[in-house]
Amino acid sequence: MSTAETTMSPSDLRALAENSNAWPFEQAKALVARLKKAPKDEVLFETGYGPSGLPHIGTFGEVARTTMVRHAFRVLTEDKIKTRLLAFSDDMDGFRKVPDNVPNKEMLAQHLGKPLTSVPDPIEEGVSFGAANNARLRAFLDHFGFDYEFASSTDYYKSGRFDATLLRMLEVYDKVMDIILPTLGPDRRATYSPFLPISKTTGVVLQVPMIRRDVKAGTITYIDPDTSEEVTTPVTGGAVKCQWKADWALRWAALGVDYEMAGKDLIDSVKLSGKICAALGGTPPEGFNYELFLDENGGKISKSKGNGLTIDEWLRYASPESLSLFMYREPKAAKRLFFDVIPRNVDEYQQFLDGYNRQDAKQRLSNPVWHLHAGNPPTIDMPVTFQLLLTLVSSSNAENADTLWGFIGRYRPGVSAATHPKLDAMVGYAINYYRDFVAPTKTFREPTEIERVALQDLRDALSRLPQDASAEDIQNTVYEIGRREPFLDHKKPAKDGRPGVSLDWFNMLYQVLLGQEKGPRFGSFVAVYGVQNAISMIDGALARSA
Repeated sequence: MSTAETTMSPSDLRALAENSNAWPFEQAKALVARLKKAPKDEVLFETGYGPSGLPHIGTFGEVARTTMVRHAFRVLTEDKIKTRLLAFSDDMDGFRKVPDNVPNKEMLAQHLGKPLTSVPDPIEEGVSFGAANNARLRAFLDHFGFDYEFASSTDYYKSGRFDATLLRMLEVYDKVMDIILPTLGPDRRATYSPFLPISKTTGVVLQVPMIRRDVKAGTITYIDPDTSEEVTTPVTGGAVKCQWKADWALRWAALGVDYEMAGKDLIDSVKLSGKICAALGGTPPEGFNYELFLDENGGKISKSKGNGLTIDEWLRYASPESLSLFMYREPKAAKRLFFDVIPRNVDEYQQFLDGYNRQDAKQRLSNPVWHLHAGNPPTIDMPVTFQLLLTLVSSSNAENADTLWGFIGRYRPGVSAATHPKLDAMVGYAINYYRDFVAPTKTFREPTEIERVALQDLRDALSRLPQDASAEDIQNTVYEIGRREPFLDHKKPAKDGRPGVSLDWFNMLYQVLLGQEKGPRFGSFVAVYGVQNAISMIDGALARSA
């Protein structure tokens, strides 16, 4: 248990958790109910990874979400039941397609059909393509500090860990076929077998029908497609692997997996694998089907296409915690996973963190940061928002962190990179994000005649303010200048009862002065940027449009 959780007794925390509707607790409650029916000394959580391409954020999301459920389960059971998280890589799967986002494609094409751990690494960082991708995944999971055990399908098959269940699969072969065959088309049905032999001549994972099975000997016989000869091979020792639905079931039954979530596109596969698992004598795991991540055009992201954000890309522009927040929120809703979601998640993570200390114990269990940090969120002082940093970079064309720290230090004396390392990291993220996404699309719009008059009035009003004016005083001044047509909002009156000011006024300021559609609170921006700098910016915009 975390330090924060020890401030109340485990039983008190459990009582609060039992009444929480946060989704990790809802999932963990199903696991608790499962254990009441069939008690165990240890609960096994599993996540799956197909190393056919470079690791992507969807894989991380599955580990992050499963970790949240695991922690919720530990709270509900007062940490009296041992838990493990197994990150399982299906690296014995046949290499079906050369990914679009890797080098040496011609070399890779020569190894199609072989187990991923038998395909050379195109980047030459590992002994095989599968092993190299496994290493990249593990490095990232380690970077996040996940508590997990890594498992390789190749190792498990070849070491004999699956042998007993593979022999059981051979025994119930007809039952497995009865489950799968009705779901297949005529052509596939004619060649299907739950066992995929590894060719002794080519090393390719073969999809061939079985012509004989010997349960007592533990062997299968098939026709080699290259030699047209009969080949008899054991189902044990890594001589075969299972078709993936049967493989999933094999894993659940052999290892006693209690919890595994999967994408919405695998709902039918989960059901079929569950039936095969039951035929093998196992109990299918608990879990839920999360929605898929979408690219900028609303299409499904894919490892082989490389059309979504990569792990490294997110971390170039934002903190690991902001990525964890993205994963926590609405797991059953489809979400775009593209660069424009980053700023919101960075700032909202800090908002949830700031709100945590103002909440009572019950409210905290519904705060995402409680789940992101296993019940012990840190206290981080963040004097400025990510959106404000982006606007500062944009307004000053800052190419280095020192320029931004000059603004921040004047706004908050005593705040520095040394005193606020998290803010210093965010400064770096903001510069990277601006260079890659904001600067290339930056366009200033020309003000209308009415807007020119309003900008001139704003310039004059700002010039009458002291250089150390507060963000609130500046915001009030900006608001008053905007209280004119066409910016009046008659539907939302101000506190004094007069018409309010619409967002069009503030959006115009950002579009004309900064070349961006929207921005943070304008008063806060001017307070950090400097009143005189803001006046010079308005002068520049008026001169451009003249």
